[in-house]
Amino acid sequence: MELGSILEFLDNKTILVTGATGFLAKIFVEKILRVQPNVKKLYLLVRATDAKSALQRFNTEAVAKDLFKILKEKYGTNLQSFLSEKVTPVAGDITYENLGVNDSDLIQEMWRNVDVVVNVAATTNFDERYDTALALNTFGAKNVFNFAAKCAKIKLLLHVSTAYVSGETPGLILETPYRLGEALNGATGLDINTEKKIIEEKLKELSYDETATNKSITLAMKDLGIERANKYGWPNTYVFTKALGEMLLGSMKGNMPLVILRPTIITSTYKEPFSGWIEGIRTIDSLAVGYGKGRLACFLGDPESTIDVIPADMVVNAMIATMVAHASQPCEIIYHVGSSVSNPLKYKEIQQSGYNYFSRHPWVNKNGKPVIVGEIKVLNSMDSFHRYFSFRYLLPLQGLRFVNSALCHALNGTCADLKRKINFVLRVVELYKPYLFSKSFYDDMNTEKLRQLVRKNEVEGSMFYFDPKTLDWVHYFEQIHLPGAVKHVFK
Repeated sequence: MELGSILEFLDNKTILVTGATGFLAKIFVEKILRVQPNVKKLYLLVRATDAKSALQRFNTEAVAKDLFKILKEKYGTNLQSFLSEKVTPVAGDITYENLGVNDSDLIQEMWRNVDVVVNVAATTNFDERYDTALALNTFGAKNVFNFAAKCAKIKLLLHVSTAYVSGETPGLILETPYRLGEALNGATGLDINTEKKIIEEKLKELSYDETATNKSITLAMKDLGIERANKYGWPNTYVFTKALGEMLLGSMKGNMPLVILRPTIITSTYKEPFSGWIEGIRTIDSLAVGYGKGRLACFLGDPESTIDVIPADMVVNAMIATMVAHASQPCEIIYHVGSSVSNPLKYKEIQQSGYNYFSRHPWVNKNGKPVIVGEIKVLNSMDSFHRYFSFRYLLPLQGLRFVNSALCHALNGTCADLKRKINFVLRVVELYKPYLFSKSFYDDMNTEKLRQLVRKNEVEGSMFYFDPKTLDWVHYFEQIHLPGAVKHVFK
């Protein structure tokens, strides 16, 4: 594997990006436009009804954000002129053939000109409806491949997956593909088309139920996803359907240059376009900020377990480097982009950083008073969680039911509300348990080889950095990530 100049490769290239208003895709788009203004065209697939709505979504959800402030400073009043020349937002949806693009002239234009397809579109909700997740994460990947295969100048399909397609498998997870029908637990009978039929039958069954509501149908489809994932060894619908998507791509690839990039938990930017930019709530952020606000009485998780996180700008730099390394070379290669092997981070270090940060920068509540945080109680096993939860919540619920019965069910609404909240917490804990007690480490040998190639060019090595060994985790969390999460997400 050889690597030419990244900037030269991007010069005059046409790239199609799906999921273009998502967190990672926006950082990717901003980086390309900032470092290589001579890129020919970026087609950005956006879920929208028409071209005008797609453009509006791109402007509102990307350009208007702080993320684009460096480009705004560089181009000033000429930014819109630059963007209109380089960027074409495309109304579409990867769950449909031809990516749901209705403009036939635009489809032909893309088929003639696109050099690289970058598929970032996905639903990352662990508790998604099964029909939605399979359509996006599995069959959506198939539709993107079929579109890329029709592009006359195609040099590479880059598919962004997740390292957690390995489920709860302990030990060192290798950068190897999953094949059709291969279940994590060795179970037989895994077939993607069968999964689609099961969904269709379930929806048909629910349509005949006159008592079914939209809410009950959604819950039934969520439960079906968890059930099917668990049957074959995956912990949730998200990672199951992402694994199925990888399987489909591997079976279809033929001579298509295919790169599958598996990032771990993606956190705020380390350096570019500036430190600490993040969007959307990540698990570790909701825990940390919940603690800072004084709303969290305990943390659940093994303090000694390794939490694999990686800053978003490092993921984007790795994405760009893989494009250059494998363009026009028939291949199927997997890249893990994470830190658990190169620079392991323990869960207790994140907890300590949360305490340090909020001790120095206390959250100010709505009454204008600072919230004083203390050392937090850590529940280091599911047994300790269940004991704590029973004492704190289940016993009070039983007491409330007794009182409610004595008061002729006057507290029915309160009981139902508390039970709903308890069930929600238990469901969320079950979904996130694999990551709070992780015993997995993600081998990044392919990624390390790529890093070494990028570093050979000193200028581009500093521009397209993605080495987690350069991170000081205490500094990153206390000086970059937590301040960024507080500023951009939990304002």
